[in-house]
Amino acid sequence: MILTICPNPSIDCTIELDNLNVGRLNRISSKVETYSGKALNVAKGVARLGEKSLATGFMFSNHAKLFEQALEKDGVDHSFVYSEGSARVNYKIIDKRSMLTEINDKGDVVTRDKQIDLIENVKGLSKQAKIAVMSGSLPKGVSPDFYREVLSVIPKDVIKIVDTETENMNCALASGDIFMVKPNLRELEQFSGGLMQDKLDIVRAARKYIDKGVKYVLVSLGADGAILTDGKEHFYCKSANVAINSTVGAGDSMVAAVCTGLVRGEDMQEILRMSVAAGTASITTSGTNLFYRDKYEEIYSKISVQRLK
Repeated sequence: MILTICPNPSIDCTIELDNLNVGRLNRISSKVETYSGKALNVAKGVARLGEKSLATGFMFSNHAKLFEQALEKDGVDHSFVYSEGSARVNYKIIDKRSMLTEINDKGDVVTRDKQIDLIENVKGLSKQAKIAVMSGSLPKGVSPDFYREVLSVIPKDVIKIVDTETENMNCALASGDIFMVKPNLRELEQFSGGLMQDKLDIVRAARKYIDKGVKYVLVSLGADGAILTDGKEHFYCKSANVAINSTVGAGDSMVAAVCTGLVRGEDMQEILRMSVAAGTASITTSGTNLFYRDKYEEIYSKISVQRLK
């Protein structure tokens, strides 16, 4: 079983415009609302690839049923810690040039009592898990050290994957035994403190995670694909050329494919190929919808992995 931990669920409202005119009237051509959050997306992606996932995290009472229905539609079980109030609403504004503008809310406060409840929930649930994924931002009232607190109660033999940034990531790394992190290029530059000019720069920057105890670093490069390294061996997989509808959720789809590959005992080159296929398939869907299995398989058949020297 793959356990996904979502501390900050969100209602994603994707608005498509012919053109975004700042300071002027804009008319919506389409609008889609989805009930998600990074780790919830991972849980759904795992289910679409045919493996069992269980979603946990904080859930806000005002929207709980809608989130639960969205998970159940994909066959994902859930065990949340419920908090009063409303989930945050994130606005994704896409214009005809495929430019994405994001406006993210914070949602309601989560009390310390509820935080302790989630730590205990993860401690119990993770005993039956092969992999645990914690990803995304934190709600109001929750400090970055919560990442360390949660990850520290997961058994040592459970594979831990983290996808977050800034102080959340630093606190996650302090928990030790992180198997994989998945920064995008911006996050990698932010973490390493330098700009990336080429693939070798990316590999060198990724070693800063490995120096802190991470075993593998998967760097998502958007339309260019991804790089996977353990500091000694480095692999690159170029993405297939597809029409882009929305990049939202692509990274979560990559993590879902990584989890699926690990559960099935695939080697790291195969896992990289699977992750790029899932991430690429995700960007062909509208809004924050994840990939569909048939599109994933079509793209998977077209891409390959190469070793970097």
